[in-house]
Amino acid sequence: MGWWQVDADTLAGGRFVISPLSEAISSLKMLQRHAPASHAGERSWLAAHLPAFRRRLADDPLTPLLLEAAFRPDWNADFITPTPAGTGEQTFAQEVARIRAAPADAVLADLTVALGGPPPPALHRDDLAERAADLLDWVWQRTVLPQWPHRRRVLEADIVARTAQLSRGGWAAALDDMRPGMRWLGGDRLQINTQDFPPREASGARLLFVPVSFGTSWVCWEGPHRFAVVYPCAGSLAEPGRPAAPEALGALLGRGRAGILVLLDSPKSTSQLVALTGLALGSVGRHLKVLLDARLVRRRRAGRSVLYYRTEAADLLVNSQTESPS
Repeated sequence: MGWWQVDADTLAGGRFVISPLSEAISSLKMLQRHAPASHAGERSWLAAHLPAFRRRLADDPLTPLLLEAAFRPDWNADFITPTPAGTGEQTFAQEVARIRAAPADAVLADLTVALGGPPPPALHRDDLAERAADLLDWVWQRTVLPQWPHRRRVLEADIVARTAQLSRGGWAAALDDMRPGMRWLGGDRLQINTQDFPPREASGARLLFVPVSFGTSWVCWEGPHRFAVVYPCAGSLAEPGRPAAPEALGALLGRGRAGILVLLDSPKSTSQLVALTGLALGSVGRHLKVLLDARLVRRRRAGRSVLYYRTEAADLLVNSQTESPS
């Protein structure tokens, strides 16, 4: 199995960060892979963007060859998945500039490692980093940036949920379901996948956890100084295509309260609701009080967080409004 040696101080200093470039890479992986979408949000997003992506690849036959070499089933070429800085959120332009500046010999070496042998002759050229950066810029501008305010709220909400999980059950609870094959083994060992890779010493490094919207995942590191786990958001928070509150429910309760009630199909904290709705904390609190007084919502404490969830009456109300008319 692949695992990292992580001492207690390094783990205690681990932090969650948002990376616009990682979000663009995740979207590129979704467009490039040939697996079916896992939920309605992915399906609608792919339907909107996959045709244009395929046309772009058809116009430049070298790019599909580069993608196949850079994104392998068990390894990514390092130059195309740089480790986030972790010292404050950078813009997409700042992050993608690191890919664009990758030396040609380093790109070729990274592709050789990913492929387990020399790249095909067509990839022995000096402009591969520039091509990869241009493609990621296209993905960012066309498919991510229009949704970025919503996606960012989704990522922030996932971080809030992970932090609450961390406070309740410690790092073992927060890490075990972060990505397939990942779990805390104890004894300073963090298993990152089930593949037969040699262990890596990460003690003393900056340890980063980076959520992305789609069901893609990878790890990356920069020397002995920074290690990052890029993981998919959990559950319904990963569904950017989730429906808005039904119009009739909004007319009955008000749009803000109806939207919150729809989101409470699973327990959420006020911080999560603020991140998902974009409403101010005071507005969310007032809506929750009305829903509590109407016995449409209950609350319970989980560690340091208070989680809100729908009552059976609220489930019946929401479901009756979302069912298709006969």
